[in-house]
Amino acid sequence: MVSLTPPTDEELTRRAQAGDSAALGLLLARHQAPMRAVALSLLGYGPDAEDAVQDAALTALRRIGDVRDPEAVGAWLRAIVRNAARMRLRATQETPGLDGLDFAHPCADDSAHPEKLIEQHAMRDWIWDAMAELPQQQRLVLMLRNFSGITSYQEIAGACEVPVGTVRSRLNQARAKLAKVLLSTAAQAHDDASALAEDSRHEALVTLDGATRGVLPPEIAELWPEQAELVGILSRPGERSHPHDAMRQNREKGVRQHLRHVVASRDISIWEMDVVNPAGIPRPCPPTLAWVMFRQNRRVQRLRVVFPQQ
Repeated sequence: MVSLTPPTDEELTRRAQAGDSAALGLLLARHQAPMRAVALSLLGYGPDAEDAVQDAALTALRRIGDVRDPEAVGAWLRAIVRNAARMRLRATQETPGLDGLDFAHPCADDSAHPEKLIEQHAMRDWIWDAMAELPQQQRLVLMLRNFSGITSYQEIAGACEVPVGTVRSRLNQARAKLAKVLLSTAAQAHDDASALAEDSRHEALVTLDGATRGVLPPEIAELWPEQAELVGILSRPGERSHPHDAMRQNREKGVRQHLRHVVASRDISIWEMDVVNPAGIPRPCPPTLAWVMFRQNRRVQRLRVVFPQQ
């Protein structure tokens, strides 16, 4: 006989800690009202209070494993909301679009690498599937801000060629929509996000090798059709340029790029590179850059090369 007794907070917390995303969704839905009450008490009625609750939900997604007393998970969730609200009260402090995912910036230590940390988290596929539901512009700023080395609002604005205010607006919209999608899709099956990233990493390595040798393998050349366009700082004003032109120029100058990090969704790929310039080269390339690619059916439609601030 199936029990009609609702699961306790302790049961839901332990299931969520074991990787059951549906249990976490139920837990957040159960405590949504008291979480909102805490936000309202600190921020008053308005969008900031709702954003603080959404921030807290995303923080809980990452940190559910930190809960040591599953019976008291309600108090833990309210404390996270309180912290999120206090961060919003610091009006002069720049905060990331996804509170609690600020750790997701690459560094030399592999244990702190965003891709490694997400892979270690049982909910990673849930996050990436939810991000796939976002409009492309919102997903791009989210990927840059939280999963790449292009993290400041100024850098993201440059990468997207929009004002800083637009970046802030898109991040806020993306965060709000992502929190709602996470809750609505908690019980669904999710694609393997790590497989998508690994496929993109392999493609990047083969592409770099082919660009260095001047011959792209057919399976890679197929992904760079004639209509692919280089846009942004490296493109020629008033002229349409194919990315192959920039690859050829780098090869002729002796500039070499080495893949450092990959962030990938189904229609956006970000390849972060370390750059090695030959000795004595005039106008050397900056030491790091990123390829931001927009795709359709895997084929690259646009490539923007971004130079993060040093």
